[in-house]
Amino acid sequence: MVKVRYLGHSAFQLFGSKGTVLIDPYLTGNPKAPISAENAEADVILVTHAHGDHLGDAIEIAKRNDATIVATFELASFCESEGAKVLDGHFGGVIDAGACKAKIFPAVHSSSMSGHLVSMPSSFVVEIDSKYIYHAGDTALFGDMSLIGEEYNLDVALLPIGGHYTMGIDDAVRAQSRLRAKIVVPMHYNTHDLILADPKEFKGKIENIGLGKCVILKPGQDLDVL
Repeated sequence: MVKVRYLGHSAFQLFGSKGTVLIDPYLTGNPKAPISAENAEADVILVTHAHGDHLGDAIEIAKRNDATIVATFELASFCESEGAKVLDGHFGGVIDAGACKAKIFPAVHSSSMSGHLVSMPSSFVVEIDSKYIYHAGDTALFGDMSLIGEEYNLDVALLPIGGHYTMGIDDAVRAQSRLRAKIVVPMHYNTHDLILADPKEFKGKIENIGLGKCVILKPGQDLDVL
């Protein structure tokens, strides 16, 4: 069994038999975060892109836990320059990080820091204890999500629904129609006023047309993936 814990915004913690995986650990400054960065534990940290609400506390958490950051080459290089252990890769590559394996896919967004581009935005399919979990990162809908759905029998898809900076509810429904995950979990919504969205509306649209099960997690809640 894999436990998926929502930490608010796009941050998640995955618990498997080989260790703990953090994804996009934006905790400091996140009004929805149920834990502080000082209390976050991880063996591996996946970072989808360089924006502050995704890179977040990754470097500090990695150094405190002796954890490894997995990211695209340029972003991983930046994290390494700040003293973190890293495993770099890029689109199409599968990174074996011990606690999980992660295949890096594109996302349609940007990736910048202090106004300067840092690598390219990504998403991950995470393999942990024979379960496959897709974290879409920040993205618009794009047709090649169908390729991910073809390659993997996804157990869970973590999809942004907040709109404005990412796809909104209707496009996230269309994304799930391509991914066909058994369970979909909404993320990247209601952290602030520009990304307000109703997860119950998303759940209704997913389940009313038979696109799998939608589970709405409150920050701090767990999903057991059996």
